Amino acid sequence: MNTQSARKRRMRQNLTAYSFIAPNFLGFAIFTLGPIILAFIMAFMEWDGSNPMKFVGLSNFTNLFHNERFMAALVNTVNYSLFTVPLTLVAALGLAVLLNQQIKGRTFFRTVTFFPYVASLVAVAAVWNMLFTPAKGGLMNQLLMNVFHAAPLKWAASPDTVMMTIVLFSIWKNMGYYMVIYLAGLQGISGDLYEAAALDGANSIQKFWYVTLPQLKPTTFFVIIMLTISCFKIYDIVYMLAGGSNGVVNKSAMVLVYYIYEEAFRNWKLGSASAAALVLFAIVLVVTLIQFRGEKNYAND
Repeated sequence: MNTQSARKRRMRQNLTAYSFIAPNFLGFAIFTLGPIILAFIMAFMEWDGSNPMKFVGLSNFTNLFHNERFMAALVNTVNYSLFTVPLTLVAALGLAVLLNQQIKGRTFFRTVTFFPYVASLVAVAAVWNMLFTPAKGGLMNQLLMNVFHAAPLKWAASPDTVMMTIVLFSIWKNMGYYMVIYLAGLQGISGDLYEAAALDGANSIQKFWYVTLPQLKPTTFFVIIMLTISCFKIYDIVYMLAGGSNGVVNKSAMVLVYYIYEEAFRNWKLGSASAAALVLFAIVLVVTLIQFRGEKNYAND
């Protein structure tokens, strides 16, 4: 009798626990897990959203690599990542080192630096477009002409400079977030290490190179992983700066997620869009595994 009562009590406890996690699990299953599984299936299908699905095997994948727009999106995404990841990392680390010092107004400057990350993308993109307007009256073009005596640029309105503008905007918007992560890493470094380096006669640059950077290896690894994944998923910044009411972005600014959106919801080629999504997933997975392998080898050394 006691065994049956204990079993019933455990069952009630389990049902109570499952009832708490059920809403979150159902949301995950319907809006995340389900679409992921469907994307894997549709990658091998041809479907326009209304007619019956047609199995096409690997045709969607082979067609992708003969598609100029997809190849342009792939190259642009890789180039964007190659520029954005190291430049954002350097900017975030430099700001963190500077704002970790006992300087006047340190809290204010930390807040100002972090603000673009939490501000509305629509608002900051509107301000950015005003600053970097293609007209000669734009602030940045005024600086170029009056300070550097250079010709004005068209920034996001020109195929030659649109990707540079997107990279600069991404660095400015995201460096505050990664600065906070680096600040946490810097404050976790023991002061005894700097005292020992000072006793050995190390100057500020040597302390940074031989104490700060090695101690920040785990933080830097985390930042690189997060930045890489974020760069390959970029869509909203490209849409706000180079898309919008003018229609689809040109080949100079086309990125993978924008291409997936265009194929799925403008061209209604859901199979091709799913195949492109799987290619993006594979690229991010491979890059992440390589980075984890490199970090593991470094730890073993």
